[in-house]
Amino acid sequence: MSNSYIPKRAVFIYAHADDIEFGVAGTAALWAKNGCEVYYILITDSGSGSHDPEMTRERLAAIRREEQQRSADIVGVKEVVFLGYTDGQLEPTLPLRKELVKWIRHFRPNVVVCGDPTTFFPNNTRINHPDHRAAATAAIDAVFPSADSHLIFPELVAAGYAPHKVNYVYISYPSQEPNLYIDISETLPLKVEALRAHKSQMKDWDPEQPLHDWSAGVGNRVGMAHAEMFRRITLNPDEPTDQEG
Repeated sequence: MSNSYIPKRAVFIYAHADDIEFGVAGTAALWAKNGCEVYYILITDSGSGSHDPEMTRERLAAIRREEQQRSADIVGVKEVVFLGYTDGQLEPTLPLRKELVKWIRHFRPNVVVCGDPTTFFPNNTRINHPDHRAAATAAIDAVFPSADSHLIFPELVAAGYAPHKVNYVYISYPSQEPNLYIDISETLPLKVEALRAHKSQMKDWDPEQPLHDWSAGVGNRVGMAHAEMFRRITLNPDEPTDQEG
């Protein structure tokens, strides 16, 4: 399945700085370029991503926040929300779900983009980070049923956060059952530039060729030069049915 649908508003919910850039920044850039209001929610402080014995969590968290903001600006993101949970210790708790519900009701997106909470082993050489799974679980549980129900977290309604029904959830790679491919050929250079902005993580590694090869491999499945793939869950259709497929 391919799709040219451009949402009016989209919220990307991920655990760490650079998660979006590795996985779905091509789609974020494409949507932003075509008028979508794109918002990022980064759940952790990203303060554990270093093996440098001289680095502190506080210093790294500050560096990564700056890098993430710079990266989002390259893509055209309207706002980045940093929740500041401890990197490496994330759990899909009820307080986290409530916080995500608040932001979903605030931004009122057509689409929420997140990871796959069911993927433990993307391949034979990787274990999916527990923060990735926790972030994805919290995001999906916030979308349904919580964001749409006035009886769940009624204190948010009282505070002015009216219920909101999301149209679609886009579950990104490493989802094992993709049903949607988005052509990112025109925004692949922006994705590369956005990932390069994460200098504390990239070091001397240049992501251009790997991102080119990965997106070409995905696109080859459906006759696109470069693509990102998702499993799209339809909760409340927001487009003509002839665009499905």
